[in-house]
This record gives sequence, C-alpha cells and structure tokens, in this order.
Amino acid sequence: MNWNEIESDLKRKLTKKRYQHTLNVVEAARELALKYGCNVENAAIAAMLHDCAKCFSNDELLDYAKKHNIEIDAVSLEDPQLLHGPVGAMVAGELYSVEDPEIRDAICYHTTGRKAMTKLDKIIYLADFIEKGRTYPGVEKARRKALTDLDAATIQALTNSICHVAQMGALIHKRSICARNDLIIKKLKKIKNESE
Repeated sequence: MNWNEIESDLKRKLTKKRYQHTLNVVEAARELALKYGCNVENAAIAAMLHDCAKCFSNDELLDYAKKHNIEIDAVSLEDPQLLHGPVGAMVAGELYSVEDPEIRDAICYHTTGRKAMTKLDKIIYLADFIEKGRTYPGVEKARRKALTDLDAATIQALTNSICHVAQMGALIHKRSICARNDLIIKKLKKIKNESE
C-alpha cells in the first residue's frame, strides 16, 4: 500500500480522535527525525501505523497474538491493550506491506519501550508521548527536552509513564523498566567516559 492508501484505510478504521492523534504523532516524528538525523520517511511510516491495531478489542488482540505466535507475557495477559504494539507490527507487515524490521520494531515497542532502543524506537515512543494533542502535566517540559536531548527526553517520558501507571495501581511492563534503566546506564557511562 502507498501512503495515501494507508492514510485512507486508517481514517476509516480508527476513531476520529485516534486518527487525529496518529496525524499528530506523524508530525512530531518527522520533526524529531529531522532533528536527530533519522530517516524521515521511515519515522513517518512507523508513526502513521503505530496505532493500527488500537481499534482491536482485547479479545481480538489476544486471538491475533496467539495465531501469530506473539509472546503474551503475564502483564499483557492482564492488560491486552499492551499487545496493540506487537500486533500492530505484524499488521503493518501483513496488511500494509511494511517489510523493514526497524519500522516494525518501532511500532512493536512504541508503548513499552525496550532495552537497547534504536533511534527510531525512541523517536516513535517520544512522538507518541509529546504530540501536540497531549495535555497531561509535564508535557511541555518533555517537549522542551525533546528539542535538545533525545535520550534524556526518552528517559523522562519513560519515567513519567512508569509513575503514571504505578499511581493508577496498574501493572508496569518490565520492558519499560529495562528501557529506562538501559538508557540511564548508557548516559552514566557516557558522562564517566567524558570526564576521564
């Protein structure tokens, strides 16, 4: 499918609010990709498709994951909406002909993050977090940080997400904790190496 076909299909499948969010994420992802030297087209495609499985019900996500051998960990079993990333990555390949594994990974991990996030992973995670429609407390700080330091902004976004989920009393996915810890360890090593 080409861009116009993907856009048209998603406009039909997603709610009006979700579709507008998707367009906002595409805009933010393009800006971040330009800022941080990432392939802008890949960022736009990953952003456009990041929520392509968000319209699936919990049962549909679980069924799809089972049929396609997508791992369903204990946290995702309790909160199947966490599967919309991994399922979306598979849908991006099957329905929208996205073959690039980096794009599919960015879709897969856009909700939880992961250890050893690629630049594209961080851009899609962060674009989803700071797109112009977001109004949660601290979003302006995250937007400012995103203009100067991709890793620090991603750490801040992960921290905010983990704290928010914890305050709600919900389960925190271990990938989010691993992603945050990994980025902090790399940042500390960089600081140490620069000071030697």
